[in-house]
Amino acid sequence: MPQPPPNSSGATRAQARAPAVAISNLGVSLSGNDLFRGFSAVFPGGEWTCILGLSGGGKSTLLRHIAGLGASGKGSVTGGGQSIAGRVAWMDQRDLLLPWLSASENVQLGARMRRERSDPARARALLKDVGLGGSEDARPAALSGGMRQRVALARTLMEDRPVVLMDEPFSAVDALTRGRLQVLAARLLRGRTVVLVTHDPWEALRLGHRIHVLGGRPAHLGDPFVPLGDPPRDPADPSFSPLVGNLLAQLEADSL
Repeated sequence: MPQPPPNSSGATRAQARAPAVAISNLGVSLSGNDLFRGFSAVFPGGEWTCILGLSGGGKSTLLRHIAGLGASGKGSVTGGGQSIAGRVAWMDQRDLLLPWLSASENVQLGARMRRERSDPARARALLKDVGLGGSEDARPAALSGGMRQRVALARTLMEDRPVVLMDEPFSAVDALTRGRLQVLAARLLRGRTVVLVTHDPWEALRLGHRIHVLGGRPAHLGDPFVPLGDPPRDPADPSFSPLVGNLLAQLEADSL
């Protein structure tokens, strides 16, 4: 099937079919200890769900099981009542670019690995969308950390999947670049089902339609924290600071 045409908002048919993600009865043990036991949750379709928690609390493990990358474990993950296989794109905190490929070639890497026909014109259009027009032929060594993460975001969009999983994707860049990438991701991934793992309450508040704290052992999700207004939220807005205080209090309580 031909790829949908690129556009400046990053919107494609994937948005129209973005399903809710349902996790049912997940069980994961590490070194004989239950990290998850009978864990179930539903993340709404077409929205950003942000997951906060302490280091080592199971956030990345949960994300990997949603993606089908968990080496072991019980339970099921579905999207809209169907298998989620083939409908997920992943964005890691590392850019994971291949140094011998150009930016455009890295964006097309998924199709290349699946031995599918790619679309160089669409890859270049997406690089322009993320602010890298003119850098399509540059190799990663010639790009800054923030630019490489933009390539990684374009690669995620190139997959055109309705579900996007993000594991602290902006943590390795400076604060100013991080803020710009957050706004960019919110715009380009609007309408998709996004699950973002982050250790940063400010990032969760900027991007999340709802925020959960993952805590305890076995791990459980706290009640959703639902900020007012649509993301990306402006930290300079007077309503933002009270949200930070409320979320930090919930983070401390639910992480116990």
